[in-house]
Amino acid sequence: MINPSPTLLRWLLVLATGLLCAGFVTPIMTLTQFMFFDQSFSILSGVWQLFLDRHFVLFVVITSFSVLLPLAKLALLFNLLSPNVKHPKTRNKLLRLMHDYGRWAMLDVMVVALLIVVVKLGAIVSIQIHAGLYIFGASVLLIMTITHYVVRIHDQHPNQLK
Repeated sequence: MINPSPTLLRWLLVLATGLLCAGFVTPIMTLTQFMFFDQSFSILSGVWQLFLDRHFVLFVVITSFSVLLPLAKLALLFNLLSPNVKHPKTRNKLLRLMHDYGRWAMLDVMVVALLIVVVKLGAIVSIQIHAGLYIFGASVLLIMTITHYVVRIHDQHPNQLK
């Protein structure tokens, strides 16, 4: 299987960054209570509402895995795909760690968060899913794919990303 070029990976990373940012602010769902009251949530507005409602554990977990981890992963990937790589051994360890342990965290947390909302609200609320969930999911999958190829290129040809 042929590896994509570092230039293509950089462009895909720019696309993933745009999708992730759009996924953060685009509504992911609308809750309708008693057929009269609608409230739409994006990922950022949802985690902020968790903070305001004093659900600090959920706020920290969802913010960490759905917002901070993807941003850290993007920063690391941009750094690794930069033509001026310094300290490649340290970055390779971080990349391996994020690739091995963080690959499913973002999707899992989103599914769990939606499940919590559905279970807590039961039959009195209907939920309508919006494009933000799909945009966020696409960005997560694209970041996972780019990470896979960067790890693979590093394993096969450590000097190819320069």
